[in-house]
Amino acid sequence: MESPPRPQSAAGPVVGKPIDRVDGQAKTSGQARFAAEYPYPGLAYAALVHSTVARGRVTGFDVAEAAAVPGVLTILTHENAPSMKPPPRATLTNGGMIVTGTTVNYLNTDEVHWNGQPVAVVVAETLEAAREAAGLVRVAYRESQATVDFATEEEHAVPLKGNPLQRGTARKGDAEAAFRVAPVSVDLRFTTPPLNHNAIEPHATTAVWDGDRLTVHEGTQGIAWLRAHLAARFGVPEASVRVISPFVGGAFGGKGPVWAGTLLTVLAARATGRPVRMMLTREGVYRTVGGRSPSIQRVALGAAADGRLTALIHTGVTGTGRVGGLPEAVTSPSGHLYAAPNILLRHSLVELDLLPNTFMRAPGEAPGTFALEAAMDELADKLGMDPITLRMRNEPETNPIDGKRFSHRLLREAYAYGAQRFGWADRTPEPGSMRDGRWLVGMGVATAHHGTMRFTANVTVRLSADGSVLVRCGLQEMGMGAATAQAQIAADALGVPFEAVRVEYGDSTLPTGPGAGASAQTVSVAASLLAACDKLRRKVRALGEGGSLAEILARAGRDHVEAAVGSQTRLGTLAGQAKFIAKFLRDHRRWVKAGCGAQFCEVRVDPDTGEIRVSRWLGVFDVGKVINAKTAASQLRGGIVMGIGMALSEETLVDPRTGRIMNPSLAEYHVPVHADIPPIDIHYLDEPDPTMPLGLLGLGEIGVTGVAAAIANAVHHATGKRVHDLPITLDKLL
Repeated sequence: MESPPRPQSAAGPVVGKPIDRVDGQAKTSGQARFAAEYPYPGLAYAALVHSTVARGRVTGFDVAEAAAVPGVLTILTHENAPSMKPPPRATLTNGGMIVTGTTVNYLNTDEVHWNGQPVAVVVAETLEAAREAAGLVRVAYRESQATVDFATEEEHAVPLKGNPLQRGTARKGDAEAAFRVAPVSVDLRFTTPPLNHNAIEPHATTAVWDGDRLTVHEGTQGIAWLRAHLAARFGVPEASVRVISPFVGGAFGGKGPVWAGTLLTVLAARATGRPVRMMLTREGVYRTVGGRSPSIQRVALGAAADGRLTALIHTGVTGTGRVGGLPEAVTSPSGHLYAAPNILLRHSLVELDLLPNTFMRAPGEAPGTFALEAAMDELADKLGMDPITLRMRNEPETNPIDGKRFSHRLLREAYAYGAQRFGWADRTPEPGSMRDGRWLVGMGVATAHHGTMRFTANVTVRLSADGSVLVRCGLQEMGMGAATAQAQIAADALGVPFEAVRVEYGDSTLPTGPGAGASAQTVSVAASLLAACDKLRRKVRALGEGGSLAEILARAGRDHVEAAVGSQTRLGTLAGQAKFIAKFLRDHRRWVKAGCGAQFCEVRVDPDTGEIRVSRWLGVFDVGKVINAKTAASQLRGGIVMGIGMALSEETLVDPRTGRIMNPSLAEYHVPVHADIPPIDIHYLDEPDPTMPLGLLGLGEIGVTGVAAAIANAVHHATGKRVHDLPITLDKLL
């Protein structure tokens, strides 16, 4: 994908400026083409048939009525579908397998592992015919006993085995003993429900085979990872697979893994010999795409009378599927946020016969900060201390759990600025003491926190005689302005106007980009882009001195000069990954790198109905250097909106008898709408992290952290009622 023409002029240094997105006009005018909008002659359409049992085996199909629907081409089941290789084991150097959504080999097995698993695919001439026929397929099962109720399985939780990226258990001192003798303490239980992804663009795939060559149009967060995964599953070389993904209509983690819809569209295209498109319904997303795991958390805090923590205990139980899923690292924030001489963190897992969970914006840290930050507020209440004062009294100088240095941390500054800007001093501390007419008014705060990661990225930069610059990288544009930010970086690095830079992205034929996850894409590409620009400047100097660029290139008999970072060969890729992992481990042993911030919230609560209205919001963030002031504020604001939904309305309801999701639609799963959201004031400190390229820390996910706790704390201040179980619905206040 080539970025469209620039919508505005931006002379001079542009990093940090609020530049309009280069793709803004294409998106707002309808020119941007998404995965389900590519025309192909002979295009057929596919629809899924979902299992209605949680565990068992398929014993037969009745497809006669479905096959009779006009336009139906074929109905694929495990009895007639082409073979597909099962996913091999994931490794740190095999990104294509890290993104395996589940280990199920769809339509190559009669086993059923959750209610909603695809057991058949209907392919037809039209979308309407495919969906009508899918509803007419009758499936017989031999059911097995299934475990689907997370709430009743807590006692069967198994301690998580640690790995280099996530500890199962971490200890410092004797937290249980210190807690028992603490002069002041709180011991609290919190729960958060499962949550589902609801991107504006539901998952869609268009797949075309040409012999053994495959082209896939897909909204994905990992073009290179998807390509490698499809090559492995369908037994073709990676070079034979092309993934095209110029625009992604929202993702937040759900379009990182490879799910059934993608694989079965490719399978259907191979079986029919025609281009095939599948567009999941909203219900289809709920039934086949993982979301956030439910959690049960205990936070126990012990403190001296002056508020200094003596013990911090944070344990969590989260759910995962028997055929995949990820530990939701809810205890992670408690290893970084507060100085305590005695800390215990422990994470346990419950395996369920449900669709495996997956990444969802700030996985672990979003629900984890809810429990920790709500507990800190209760401790402040018990101590008779201002919640900000308590937090700052326990602000650590080094990482609390292991003593590593912080590469960058300005949380004190964020709270000081935020308190002044928000008017925290006007808050009267007693619950229920503030009113606005009939409304009870409450103010709450919470700390935001999210770790920083980097991936490998290949980049090429071409400088032409006319002064134009072409940056090429197979990165993903999910709406955050990725191409705009990289153009700003290249413009400043090469000393050219912003308008002179074009960025090509969104295609696996480009140099391999990183995945867009863990708030890491911008910094990952920026590191390679800066290195490539440096190589480019040295190449130009080597061609000669004196005269304009055009004259220098003309004397050298060239019309451009190009530099690359990263190798596209298999050996070069492996060497690059090995170098990256070695650096990552060195950094991991030396530093804790993370963004942080302070969330300030004001709510109004109707004392008669329990209705909650968020009336004001301020987020102050320390996220390192900001590349684009406009898109950065938008990202942080969007995270806060997502957190408001998590706090007040979002909840996936799972039938504890059958494992079926009972509210798989936006009519019954309630996300925030415009009327629910107040003006959101965003401020960032814009202080670079000296250990990161350009000082970047990443900001895509930190905005959602701390939000639910700030709302819960504000609700308590307004009403005197503590709610420990999300979402905070009005029935919990009455």
